[in-house]
Amino acid sequence: MSRAQQPSRRTVLSAAAAVAAAAVAGATGPAAAEQRPATTADDPAQARAVDYHAWTTYREWRLGAAQGVRAVAGARPGVVLGTPAGRVDYTDPHTGTTATWEYAVWTGPVHRLAVPATEVVASWNAHTPDGTWIQVELQGTYSDGTATPWYVMGRWAAGDQDIRRTSVDGQGDGRSGISTDTFAIDDASTGLRLTSYRLRLTLYRKPGTRLSPTVWRLGAMGSDIPDRFTVPASAPGLAQELSVPRYSQEIHKGQYPQYDNGGEAWCSPTSSQMIIEYWGGRLTPAQLSWVDPSYADPQVDNAARFTYDYQYEGCGNWPFNAAYAATFEGLQGVVTRLASLSDLETLIAAGIPAITSQSFLATELTGAGYGTSGHLMTVIGFTADGDVIANDPASPGDDAVRRVYLRREFENIWLRTKRYNASGKVVSGSGGVCYLYFPARPTPRQRKALAAVGVC
Repeated sequence: MSRAQQPSRRTVLSAAAAVAAAAVAGATGPAAAEQRPATTADDPAQARAVDYHAWTTYREWRLGAAQGVRAVAGARPGVVLGTPAGRVDYTDPHTGTTATWEYAVWTGPVHRLAVPATEVVASWNAHTPDGTWIQVELQGTYSDGTATPWYVMGRWAAGDQDIRRTSVDGQGDGRSGISTDTFAIDDASTGLRLTSYRLRLTLYRKPGTRLSPTVWRLGAMGSDIPDRFTVPASAPGLAQELSVPRYSQEIHKGQYPQYDNGGEAWCSPTSSQMIIEYWGGRLTPAQLSWVDPSYADPQVDNAARFTYDYQYEGCGNWPFNAAYAATFEGLQGVVTRLASLSDLETLIAAGIPAITSQSFLATELTGAGYGTSGHLMTVIGFTADGDVIANDPASPGDDAVRRVYLRREFENIWLRTKRYNASGKVVSGSGGVCYLYFPARPTPRQRKALAAVGVC
């Protein structure tokens, strides 16, 4: 589990809407959810309120405004640092070290959201050799025609020897703000939405070198998921199970406490490592040489270290996990939202497992044996009855990771945006967030499945 006993990082942003929801429900306990009348939020026609868009092709990279970057073609097109636009000093807030960097900037064209959004999450895939790093920013236009500031969505490097990868707190303009990895409208009940955005990518390198990051994919998921305590049930449509490696986060408890207090909070990197290895991603003995040789599954420790967000002080930064997956040759990763378990069935049928984010009471997921304010697990298939087969890293050992969870329970805890915690307080849910990791060159069937769930 990830910070299971702490409030969700998104709870603050949704507090105003949560209070309103509680007032409509007319009570503050779980019984109120059962009495809540159906609303338009329960209409399946409104389910896919998500717009994921990415820049990945040579033509798309050429559409951006370039200041010192150049587009490169080939099997995996991207952008690299050409002639630097200038130099800048950066003081790392987590080490206090100030260093000078050469930089270049790519600014994407305006993307008009098909779904005016209350939330946006950016994600990226990049190679950052030692001596380089990147920054991703977002600027949007509100539905009233005014603009947001440029918000930092992440400062990232695959390693941790040059900078500490970090989200940036304290960003906001009184109408929207950034919560770790997520842009959010402060008060969605006002009707204010983000109608379009631009992404800005800054590439950094040590001065006087020919080093460069390479960015292959840059995208964002905008969404306007209606507030809901329950979601419509989907009909089972697939019986299939993928052979995905099984790793427990719990056997790493107490290991490397500098990375979010050790393995008990490592649900996200543990889930990521499972799917990375499913696609053939392997770490060399040299890459794992820093891990205590007495530790089992050292690759999980490695995933925790290299997904760790030094500002959030955890390994659950969504785009940092997707970016980590894409450091493995031939893999790419995105963060998006899905509409139902039918979407997951579409992916599983094409051989693509998914990592889902959910929160729940112990009584809301039969067989889990725990409750959590935020947890990632890997969906690997469906039974003949339509129930969910998940590799749940919150298990006592690797041999206990495979679980079967009731379809109706799993779908609801994953897709809802509002829930009652153990104290009867209204808190937030993930609204269908998932990580998708898949080949850099998907098969036609995989490409079709990804397109069907809105991933380009």
